[in-house]
Amino acid sequence: MPQNRAIHFILITVVIDAIGIGLIMPVMPALLLDLGGSTLANAAIWGGILSTVFAAMQFLFGPLVGNLSDRFGRRKILLVSMTVMAIDYVIMGLAHALWLLFLARVLGGITAANHSTAGAVIADVSKPEEKAANFGLMGAAFGIGFILGPMLGGLMAEFGPRAPFYLAAVMAGANAVFGYFVLPETVTDRNRRAFEWRRALPHGAFRSVAAIPGQGRMMIVLFFQEIAFVVYPVIWAFYTIGKFGWEPWLVGVSLGAFGVMMALSQGLLIRLAIPRLGEYGTAVLGLTMEMLAFVGIALAPATWVIFALLPVSALGMLAGPAMQGIMSRAVPDDAQGELQGVVSSVRAMASIIAPLVMTGLFSLFTREGAALYFPGAPFIASAFLILIALWIFRGWRRDVF
Repeated sequence: MPQNRAIHFILITVVIDAIGIGLIMPVMPALLLDLGGSTLANAAIWGGILSTVFAAMQFLFGPLVGNLSDRFGRRKILLVSMTVMAIDYVIMGLAHALWLLFLARVLGGITAANHSTAGAVIADVSKPEEKAANFGLMGAAFGIGFILGPMLGGLMAEFGPRAPFYLAAVMAGANAVFGYFVLPETVTDRNRRAFEWRRALPHGAFRSVAAIPGQGRMMIVLFFQEIAFVVYPVIWAFYTIGKFGWEPWLVGVSLGAFGVMMALSQGLLIRLAIPRLGEYGTAVLGLTMEMLAFVGIALAPATWVIFALLPVSALGMLAGPAMQGIMSRAVPDDAQGELQGVVSSVRAMASIIAPLVMTGLFSLFTREGAALYFPGAPFIASAFLILIALWIFRGWRRDVF
């Protein structure tokens, strides 16, 4: 059936996207050191700048792409974004200077619409009561990609810090070709909406979605959660290298292990949690576990503690699909792309702020002459942000019910 083909292709796409992200994470510190970062602390700052640029482009273009997919269809948007993503990885692999890496992140951020568009496809083909669980499948697919990506990245690093980028480009390009032949269009006359520029710009899209009761507060919760979560992709490699002296292959193994836990959590546990706890209870459980994991990682005295905390970290991933299910069920069918674009922009806005804050904290507490050497400081900051998100989320329940 077209619905099943759509879901299967989206899950494959998310797996490949996650593999691409995971492939490059273990080698980014080495690449940045090679291109001009004189110390690990300086390389971390450059990593934060590049992440912020990428997120800024997602913030500016997320609502536009979401609204375009509501009008012209998800298929076209996904195929174009995956093709340009492959080109972006090639540019990163060939980069001989920081400015070229900067340019590649601009291009990648503009076209990184496939996550929000993929979410809109899932919303298009899911019954209301199935949405949270199917969003969980997307999270599980991302976890599977994270199992494979960092491990492959660590292995490919043996051929140099640029090799993983070329492999990521090949995979993204191959998926675009595959999608051309198998991906059906999920936007029909029933859920197609006319394109409006006022809703395609971030301000207009935010106002449109926030006008729905409870959605404004949910976006704030999502914002704080995303700032906290960004500590993983931005700081993990630097933290484990700085505190425990890990090599790239071990960074890759740890991220792969995290992916296993995430896949089990979002692919299986969420289907058990939602019928018993409801979407609200599942989100509260996830946020609480996420906060505890951040504190534990920050204070971990040895490598084995990090691995022992991975299941707790993965339980924190229950919050995301539960909140997405709540938000998706509250908006009309012809605005699912717009909602996912706004969600993408909220996450991007958080990602603009978070890399600079997190890498700044890491640099402050690890640089030579620091009053206190504490590489776990960014994880403590993340725990505090999750505490704020929990407080706001409780207020959302009072407002809606």
